[in-house]
Amino acid sequence: MEITAMINRINALAKKKKTSGLTPEELAEQKELYKEYLANIRSQLKVQLDNIEVVDELPDKKQLH
Repeated sequence: MEITAMINRINALAKKKKTSGLTPEELAEQKELYKEYLANIRSQLKVQLDNIEVVDELPDKKQLH
């Protein structure tokens, strides 16, 4: 599912949960959407962190105060 569509569906379910409650099927769908969304965010963060390169380390690895 496209990320925008996923976010829209998550928001729609959250709004419905606040107003009238969710059916067991909708609760299961919401849980799965959250799981997929968080997995997507984690993978994006991992890619960003993997691409970080330290270019100027501290001399003699001393900490500055």
